Amino acid sequence: MEHRHSADKQPGKADPHMQMNGRNHHAMMIADFKKRFYVVLVLTLPIMLLSTMIQHFIGVNWSFNGSSYFLFALATVVFIYGGWPFFKGLIEEIKNKNPGMMFLVGFAITVAYAYSVAIVFGLKGMDFFWELDTLILIMLLGHWIEMRSIMGASKDLELLIQLMPADAHLEKDGKVHDVTTDTLKEGDVIVIKPGEKVAADGIIAEGESYINESMLTGESKPVKKLKGDKVIAGSINGNGSFKVTVSHAAKDSYLSQVVKLVDDAQNSKSKTQLMADTAAKWLTFIALGTGITTFLFWYLTGHPLAFAMERMVTVIVICCPHALGLAVPLLVAKSTALSAKNGLLIKDRTAFENSRKITTVVFDKTGTLTIGKFEVSKVVSLNKELKENDIIRLSAALEQKSEHPIATGILQKAVDLKITAPSAENFKAITGQGVEAMVEGKKVLVVSPGYLKEKHIDVPEGFKSNDTETVVFVIVDKALAGYIALSDEIRPESAGAIKKLKENKIKSILLTGDNTKVAGSVSKTLGMDSFLAGVLPDQKLAKIKELQSKGEFVAMTGDGINDAPALAQADIGIAVGSGSDIAANTAGIVLVNSNPDDVVNLILFGKATYRKMVQNLVWATGYNVIALPLAAGVLYNQGIVLSPAIGAMLMTVSTVVVAINASLLKVKTI
Repeated sequence: MEHRHSADKQPGKADPHMQMNGRNHHAMMIADFKKRFYVVLVLTLPIMLLSTMIQHFIGVNWSFNGSSYFLFALATVVFIYGGWPFFKGLIEEIKNKNPGMMFLVGFAITVAYAYSVAIVFGLKGMDFFWELDTLILIMLLGHWIEMRSIMGASKDLELLIQLMPADAHLEKDGKVHDVTTDTLKEGDVIVIKPGEKVAADGIIAEGESYINESMLTGESKPVKKLKGDKVIAGSINGNGSFKVTVSHAAKDSYLSQVVKLVDDAQNSKSKTQLMADTAAKWLTFIALGTGITTFLFWYLTGHPLAFAMERMVTVIVICCPHALGLAVPLLVAKSTALSAKNGLLIKDRTAFENSRKITTVVFDKTGTLTIGKFEVSKVVSLNKELKENDIIRLSAALEQKSEHPIATGILQKAVDLKITAPSAENFKAITGQGVEAMVEGKKVLVVSPGYLKEKHIDVPEGFKSNDTETVVFVIVDKALAGYIALSDEIRPESAGAIKKLKENKIKSILLTGDNTKVAGSVSKTLGMDSFLAGVLPDQKLAKIKELQSKGEFVAMTGDGINDAPALAQADIGIAVGSGSDIAANTAGIVLVNSNPDDVVNLILFGKATYRKMVQNLVWATGYNVIALPLAAGVLYNQGIVLSPAIGAMLMTVSTVVVAINASLLKVKTI
């Protein structure tokens, strides 16, 4: 069985047009199987009516001069035309030194045909051209149904590809021109009209609207987008009109990256799939060996050659590793594309399948459990020469070069107060503790309380912060000049996500560089099992190791550069999509919406997918355990004998069961 056709998959490429070509090729193959099935179906009636065995069965004699040769001619057409896909596959499997489904089917129909031809030209016995015909007919029907199932499993990915609009309205020199999206480049300005798809990733330069991103991120409600907000290519505009400054070319768009990610994940093989592939390979050898052994047993025990041949063909056909070969690939295609539509991007198939083993989820706080949008709640100056606005001005100078949520909060405060931040020189990040630079000839640091503790700098007298505030201290020329308190709101979905984890007997731990008061408050509010506060980046990794040493299967969620080592160390690294590229590159799974609910959805969907895989594998192997002895004739003395056609029918039914079970997979969101 050709599960992966060369034109279907282009590893490492994310061109939607290439993907569509692969799908078109697949559709052509489905049409080819359909056409061959109907041609063989038309020839089936005359072949069966001219077959001696069928005539004996219904009590008639419709033979005429040369009827056996006419039957031979019709059967030859069926053998060559109907059997061609199987011979082609047999040759490919031999070339690849990987005998499987096509090899077994090709071998079986060749044996059946050669024996029947020998009967026509003088060998004593009864041909079974009708068995050959019905065997090929059912095999063509089975492949037709199977390939339609595979096409259906890939439909969700195809829908993602189709989201990319073909044209864009490019604004240039005060005029708007219609161009193809693949010609857009960074810095171009495009116009998005009401009801249109956004043609490229970018930043809104003018206007506002509500955007529907549900097919891209799983976010069901339209999202309001204002000037300065990011938009994603393929999302659908509401009633507003706006202009977008293009961030990058179409091939580097979010949608193209998702398509590539899904395609790569569908191509990758997890341990479960490798196990199924190995089992299918062994089943091929078992089927061939058992078939030959069955033939020798019946023939050498005095049964007719035709009966022994029939038993062998039935064994080989009924034990084709059809269902076993499909058990995992169908679910891989279905689950990966479904995940992408719901904002769960799977980069590592094994990590996704292992999500069912998670016993502890470690959450980074900022941007994961909280919104990640800090607002300045208090500014205090400790230097008589500096006012509160000066503290903001100096801090904003440093934070201009940072993308941290705290930096965003301070910069927003500067904008609100209409403060112009001076330039900063010799900027340097202090890992996990803050930033420093030269501003207006002074050395300025914006640091965390942990930095003060490490450098043995006393916290100012009368310093107070409530449990929900994060505080950064401003140091000017080695003297503590003031501090800024910022608040970050807890996400409304966080409490429900933690509750659902508890219901599934999964522990939740907060791991943050924030102070104990803030961490404790967030942990208590959400009902988490425990928290670890004031943790530096290198310590985060150590904490993950410590949990693993206690036998916990740990999932780590994070969004920043500081989380990358911990994401890599965790059994499963989950990056929230709003975070940095390095976090996403380190993690095995990316959550587009940065929504803690999606962590739970991921685990539940991972369990559901694995459950379906196990069901398919159990069915496929269990079917063969029962079917093989029956095909070999163990119940012959009880009057139960399976013909090759019945064997092919049973094998097709087992394939259809596996395909239907895979198609029932759904993402259940909380």
